[in-house]
Amino acid sequence: MQNLKAVKGTILISFALTAVMLLSACAKTPAAPTEPAKSTFSDTKIILSTTTSVNDSGLLEYLLPFLKEDTGIQVDVLSQGTGQAIQTAVDGNADVILVHSKAAEETFVKDGFGVERIEFMYNFFVVVGPKDDPAKIKGAGLTASEAFKKVMEAKATFLSRGDKSGTHNKELALWKTAGIEPAGDWYVAAGKGMGALLTMTSEMKGYTLTDKATYLSMKDQLDLEIVLEESADLKNQYSVIAVNPDKHPDTNTEAVDIFIEWLTSDKILDLIEGYGKDKYGEGLFLINFAK
Repeated sequence: MQNLKAVKGTILISFALTAVMLLSACAKTPAAPTEPAKSTFSDTKIILSTTTSVNDSGLLEYLLPFLKEDTGIQVDVLSQGTGQAIQTAVDGNADVILVHSKAAEETFVKDGFGVERIEFMYNFFVVVGPKDDPAKIKGAGLTASEAFKKVMEAKATFLSRGDKSGTHNKELALWKTAGIEPAGDWYVAAGKGMGALLTMTSEMKGYTLTDKATYLSMKDQLDLEIVLEESADLKNQYSVIAVNPDKHPDTNTEAVDIFIEWLTSDKILDLIEGYGKDKYGEGLFLINFAK
């Protein structure tokens, strides 16, 4: 009988201890919710080598704060003509490029320096000139090559980027289609970026080829107007290409992949498509991807 009492006492003590432990567990203060983990890319920097037209239009200045907010990635922008922008990447001094010269881009990838050429936005080149239009281009229903020929025949001043940029390459292709090798006092190879060239063209009352985005972003500062913009040979395609880590192992491949995924996301494509509409009544860039 005493053994039975002892067993019962042991059981009661065990129950009591279990109850105390359960109550103690329930009484603990709930852990405070943890903060979302900061992006592993916070304070990570990548170098973007890009054409002056993208930079001069203000698009990058508009977009990059969203990149920092969304991913933590910061971008150092090297704004150059497309030829130099590509060479910078070939030399291993950029992680990613954003340019607009298809043949040069394809060579960059074919030679193993770029991973993949991704077309994501475009706009159009336009021919701009003085308001009195001495070459009589405006409203004449010309192609761009025909317009260039009219400039040469009138010996009107024409200013060229002259810097192996995407715009310069396009200009040279148009002269070639026209069967003309431009030379003479009327033809000025300035060796300048797009914004600086437009200012110089305005001052010299000449003609030039420019992407429409940069022209519209500077229009109020220039004494120039669009004299040709509807020619089918003036499409201006932009591509983004990651530098190949097999060529340059220091390339920040992981961050670049996140950057390209972000740049081609629906959210950012919407921002690109809307950029400039409030100020100019039209977007400065169009997008390639159907959403």
